Amino acid sequence: MRHRDSVLSKRQVLEDVREADWRGRSYIVELYISYPRKKVDTLFGRNGIETVRGLGYGLPS
Repeated sequence: MRHRDSVLSKRQVLEDVREADWRGRSYIVELYISYPRKKVDTLFGRNGIETVRGLGYGLPS
């Protein structure tokens, strides 16, 4: 939510949760993005987290 008008790359997402030991495994980001995405989609019936191909993840306007 702090980066509402931005698209964050997988690396940026990993840096925001630096205390966890991910060791650069970007598939972890895909996995953990899917959890809140499913919840938001189910609750509100719309896409809450958008995948921007080749760039990363963002929130729709």
